[in-house]
Amino acid sequence: MTYVASVSPSDSSVPGINMLSIAQRDASLSQMLAQWNGEDPVWVFAYGSLIWHPEFSFDQQSCGVVYGFHRSLCLWSRVYRGTPEQPGLVLGLEPGGSCRGLALRIPAAIARQELTKLWNREMMTGSYNPRWLDVRTPGANAPKHFRAIGFVMDRSNAHYAGELDRDTLVNTLCTARGQRGSSADYLLATVACLEQHGISDRHLEGLAADVRRLLAAQAATAACAAC
Repeated sequence: MTYVASVSPSDSSVPGINMLSIAQRDASLSQMLAQWNGEDPVWVFAYGSLIWHPEFSFDQQSCGVVYGFHRSLCLWSRVYRGTPEQPGLVLGLEPGGSCRGLALRIPAAIARQELTKLWNREMMTGSYNPRWLDVRTPGANAPKHFRAIGFVMDRSNAHYAGELDRDTLVNTLCTARGQRGSSADYLLATVACLEQHGISDRHLEGLAADVRRLLAAQAATAACAAC
């Protein structure tokens, strides 16, 4: 499977946002790969938009679960799904619980080049702590237990949203829009893709239902105002 990354390595300047330089991203990736033998395939644990829009090449995928972390809308997005003035929300991994997602395997021969694409996308603002996570999978085409790269939220980062009340979550998701579209589209696409892979996330599913209702109400109000 081949995906073309739309994030340019030179795309490192957004007004009002502190971005990691190319050298900083390369150094972060090199530090991560120092724990790789250079011969085995590299797995990436996808739990959000990487499931439905990975933008890097891989040759195998398998559903898997990571224990000790859960999926959370805890990261302010001031570029892709929002703006500095009206930030959106995207997912990160936070401590506690477990997370079911999709493990994507990158052949060793192209691991560095494909992970560079991934780092240019996910590590633009340094909001994550990339980690080797233990993944367990019931899939017949993958090992039962293996390490995969996962992006864990850095709670010390300025873009960390913390725990937000439900009204703030829903209103933010329904109003924020960035370079890659709205936060609502991000949430709805994630929930739909998780369902396609047989993965249920009740929290996100509930939020998606609330977002659909609010968007429908907003559309109805706008239609009435135009009458």
